Amino acid sequence: MNEYEEHLDITIDENEIIEGAKDVIKRIRPSWPLQQLHFKLFTDGRTNKLVGTWCSGHYEDMILIRVYGNNSDLLIDRKSEINHIRTLNKAGYTHCIYATFNNGFAYQFLEGETLTNETVRDPEVYPLIARRMAQMHKLQLDNESAPREAFIWDKIKTFMQIMPKRFTDSLKQAKFEMLIPSYATLEKEYQTMKETLLKVNSPVVYAHNDLLLGNVLYNRKQKSVVFIDYEYTAFNYQAFDIINHFTEFSGFDEPDYSLYPDETFQKAWLSEYLRAYNATSNVSEKEINKLY
Repeated sequence: MNEYEEHLDITIDENEIIEGAKDVIKRIRPSWPLQQLHFKLFTDGRTNKLVGTWCSGHYEDMILIRVYGNNSDLLIDRKSEINHIRTLNKAGYTHCIYATFNNGFAYQFLEGETLTNETVRDPEVYPLIARRMAQMHKLQLDNESAPREAFIWDKIKTFMQIMPKRFTDSLKQAKFEMLIPSYATLEKEYQTMKETLLKVNSPVVYAHNDLLLGNVLYNRKQKSVVFIDYEYTAFNYQAFDIINHFTEFSGFDEPDYSLYPDETFQKAWLSEYLRAYNATSNVSEKEINKLY
């Protein structure tokens, strides 16, 4: 049995994540003395809690333990997420999984720094991202027989179905009505968008779908990047994965859209992407303009 195939019948209380991490480590690293363990709580994710664990003197062997957030399975297919990580690890593109447990998994720590608004456009870095995305988009999956369909339409529908329609708190309700269009308006926009974008004929590829700055690790020593967090990985439009990444240049919580990449940068990025995607050293301006 491969290491990552082990499943532990353990459920970690997200309020007792350190104790839960110890239970996992005892099972997958029984030789690590508990009194020599160190723990690092990472910034809370939007759908997960994450803790790193290592033994004294062996920081580079850290194991990351991810605990799924409550009800996050309403949006995220956790079985698919694990399968995508295994597929991409097999291709040499991401970390391995050591074990799964009832509400999360333990996986390999990879050295690297998450991107910033500056490094994401660094000439040393952005070509690495473009090439890695192209390589991922070209992956052929084992036992892939059914035609590829973009997941975005079903995913948007899921978001719309589970979003609150009304709040009992009057202040929340007032803010909700101020910020969010009515469900009928959203439904109409969804139909218009779907009818319009289906005509674009963007290729359907194996896409990450969530390449925000924190989901790209840059290793300066190795001059390499690796993508992490495959919760939304699925077949999707090639152009979506690219434009979603460009949108993230502006930041997340308080976006500054002046940071959105201009035409010159986008075309330089797309040139790198297309060279890798088409496996050629020469890409025509026509090809770049078409994707742009």
